[in-house]
Amino acid sequence: MKVDYIALSIPVFFILIAVELIYAFYKKLNYYRLNDSLANLSQGIGSQLVGIFLKTITFFGYLFIYESWRFYSFPNTIYTWLILFMGVDFFYYWFHRLSHQINALWAAHIVHHQSEEYNLTVALRQSWFQSGFSWVFYLPLAFVGFEPVMFLTVSAFNTLYQFWIHTRAIGDMGFLEWFLNTPSHHRVHHGSNPKYIDKNHAGTLIIWDRLFGTFQKEEEEVVYGITTPLASWNPVWANIHYWIELFTTFNRAKGIKEKLFVFTKSPGWFPEAMGGRQFPKEISINSYVKYSPDYDKRFTIYILFQFVFSVIIASVLIFTAAKLHVLQLIASVILVIMSLTAYGSLMEQKKWAISLEYFRYLFWILSPFVFNAELFFIQLLIGNTSLVILSFIWFKRLLRA
Repeated sequence: MKVDYIALSIPVFFILIAVELIYAFYKKLNYYRLNDSLANLSQGIGSQLVGIFLKTITFFGYLFIYESWRFYSFPNTIYTWLILFMGVDFFYYWFHRLSHQINALWAAHIVHHQSEEYNLTVALRQSWFQSGFSWVFYLPLAFVGFEPVMFLTVSAFNTLYQFWIHTRAIGDMGFLEWFLNTPSHHRVHHGSNPKYIDKNHAGTLIIWDRLFGTFQKEEEEVVYGITTPLASWNPVWANIHYWIELFTTFNRAKGIKEKLFVFTKSPGWFPEAMGGRQFPKEISINSYVKYSPDYDKRFTIYILFQFVFSVIIASVLIFTAAKLHVLQLIASVILVIMSLTAYGSLMEQKKWAISLEYFRYLFWILSPFVFNAELFFIQLLIGNTSLVILSFIWFKRLLRA
């Protein structure tokens, strides 16, 4: 039986985020900003919802290889689990490393690195489409003969391990730094300082970076984010902006070879006619200015309330997806993603934010019509007309204030 350990861990994630937030507040540490944290969580929610559609492809792709072409069947023993753990961690390293070195892969993985903060919400900031191709890197394990459910279990715990290392609250961990991926090592990985870029790709074990020459010790203070800041809280834009940049370069590139290089070369590569390769510039924590546009703070409580409601909807969808018709599922996911985009646009004070919020109300009211009577509790949750009306009145009063 498949168990979604990551989905089951969501409550624990939020508890640990709350603990870190309280610690940072008590110590007067600037680890969190509301706008950045909501943007990170929005990416995590979107990743889980889009993942509902992609997980089936991932599982059956591995399952097909295992059932059709495996040349051995590993027994279910402790030694098999240990070997599989090493195998998953090894292939994760190479998937992660190549995701930083090949533009087409970086276009998805870039989402995880866009935050200019470093806290536990960043761990949940995941690409919506990365899982659609990352599974391919693990197929050698299917050919060798590691049972699919065992693989999914180990892979899930490899991912879960990486949650806690997204923190500034933990410093050097002594001898553990030699073989484990620690917060210190992973802070380096999220740095946009030139010396930190493309370093420390480990999942659980840092030994792969030490072995293959990509290890970098944390030295000067890390400047977090990407070399060209995203400068947006829009979760949809965060997932597509680099693709748009690639296709813009693709259209200007000359010849098949150059056009192919746009997607296969590393980030920073451009045709000679467009200036050639660009290298990251030196950066200092003292001169770096984080993206934080002003917005009407009267909307803060409104955005937080609506965001919590979206988290509830998303949680219900994650655990009831198997019971929903595909049209019902698509409509629900669209509602949540539209909502997350609306909150981001309000925090940026975009001109189209108000129009999007009105359209969201309309979609919110109409969405229950795609649900059947057996799922009445979800209809109440998603399509409660009274809640839509109250939100609309609240929003109108904020606009008039």
